[in-house]
Amino acid sequence: MNVFELTRALVDIDSVTPNEEQVGVYLADLLSRLAAQTGGRIERIEVEPHRFNVLATWGQPVVTFSTHMDTVPPFFASREDAEWIWGRGACDTKGIIASMICATEALLAEGRRGIALLFVVGEERNSAGALAAALDNRGSRFLINGEPTENKLALGSKGALRYEIAAHGRMAHSAYPHLGESAIEKLLDALERVRRIPLAHDPLFGPSTLNIGTIQGGRAPNVIPDHASAEVFIRLVDSGDETRGRIAEAVSGFAEAREILCIPALHLTKMEGLETTIVSYTTDIPAFDGAWGKPFLIGPGTIHLAHTDQERVPKAELLDAIEIYKKLARQLIR
Repeated sequence: MNVFELTRALVDIDSVTPNEEQVGVYLADLLSRLAAQTGGRIERIEVEPHRFNVLATWGQPVVTFSTHMDTVPPFFASREDAEWIWGRGACDTKGIIASMICATEALLAEGRRGIALLFVVGEERNSAGALAAALDNRGSRFLINGEPTENKLALGSKGALRYEIAAHGRMAHSAYPHLGESAIEKLLDALERVRRIPLAHDPLFGPSTLNIGTIQGGRAPNVIPDHASAEVFIRLVDSGDETRGRIAEAVSGFAEAREILCIPALHLTKMEGLETTIVSYTTDIPAFDGAWGKPFLIGPGTIHLAHTDQERVPKAELLDAIEIYKKLARQLIR
């Protein structure tokens, strides 16, 4: 299949986290056929039951192409027109998988070795696949991680700090509010204080940003609520240490803040001849923790269309990505 056909075939497999098994089987079978023709090796690396990473290697890996197999919900199938391939995962990141496979096929046809393909589960939720891969590295010296960057090499990516903020109260009849204690009111007070905390600014990344993503609580409109909670997500431009302290201070006396995730901002390296960018999202790279080599971040498509009902990837960028991935591998494999 060419890169367009392969992208559509991958998009048409529902792999919303944590249901990556079917797309993992498809990729393992596809790469097994390629490996049989070219002297490669395929492994399924279990992460948890019915979830596994797919690793293909040709010799001792020097360069590893990697991205994730999972997508955000909801699933919707592929379609295409003259310019775009549409569908869930088209740019995040099934078009990237297709481009990486096509680039690897071309490099192998040139007689190059030292290449690996590593496709992981769980990036959209908790980087479970990358964390598992970090414990089982194969000596790769360079990691080319694929995310939608419009084929520009990212010089860095923001980090992530996620909290669940919970407030507790006491139920009572709403006609007698003095007999209860409203958890929702306490949560709202805590969130108002959280919204006012000063956030870090970085010359490269710009400002940290804060989003209150969900709010839940209460039992009925005529009951004083005894529990309420919210999820807060901060895009970090630094280690997050100061922000953690400010969150704890802001909620003190009103609610409890439980840290769910903390990934520091990441600075990456230039490569001569490639246009550069900065991205505000978080990737699997910190979870790999250097185990698969020095990281680079680049891929076709724009993040502005990922996670939307208009997700799509330009066909021209898929073709360009193949050439970029080939160029990177040639420069890094000496």
